[in-house]
Amino acid sequence: MLGSDMGKALLVLLLTLWAVPSNAAEVLAIGDGDTLTAKEGSQTIKVRLACIDAPETSQSPYGKAARQALKGLLPVGSDVSLRSKPTDRYGRTVAEVIRNGTNINQSLVKSGNAFVYWKYIKGCDRQTYAHLETYARLGGIGVWSVPAGIQRPWDYRQSKQSDSKGKRYRCKDMSSWNAAQELLRQRHSCLDWDKDGEACESIRCAGQIAT
Repeated sequence: MLGSDMGKALLVLLLTLWAVPSNAAEVLAIGDGDTLTAKEGSQTIKVRLACIDAPETSQSPYGKAARQALKGLLPVGSDVSLRSKPTDRYGRTVAEVIRNGTNINQSLVKSGNAFVYWKYIKGCDRQTYAHLETYARLGGIGVWSVPAGIQRPWDYRQSKQSDSKGKRYRCKDMSSWNAAQELLRQRHSCLDWDKDGEACESIRCAGQIAT
């Protein structure tokens, strides 16, 4: 009887762990290697892929390669499931994105198009992400094609932030929508006047999104 009760308790625990909240959404646009715009119900939301960090667009050629990889995995119009975490400081939905049973976040790590973001790994399967990153590293794939890997995106952003300290940017000075988003991630919040997590929306609305 005791063994049976323990078995039931274990089953309940496992079901609880597996019951990760998820929401259906449709992909509307890809921002960079780890961000996208999606439609969830009647709402248009910004999604930041959880637990990973892709190279910035200006980390050539890796940033553009990461964006292309995400576009290939999530064509516009794709139906996905969002395993959401708490929103980030920009108000974006942070989530693991699932399409046809495939975890897109994990796919980007495995293909060497993103690093595991260990600082924000909470809520994700740490062991699986570690295994996939090791696979990419040992295979010398993507961001691991140079010894020890390229400069980590979080370090790159920090260095750029230090270089540009004191500068004030304006949307009319931006070369592209993607450039504006990168500066916003470097905490140039003046580019996001309505505080919705997107910089210089007027550029996107005018059809000037970089491809």
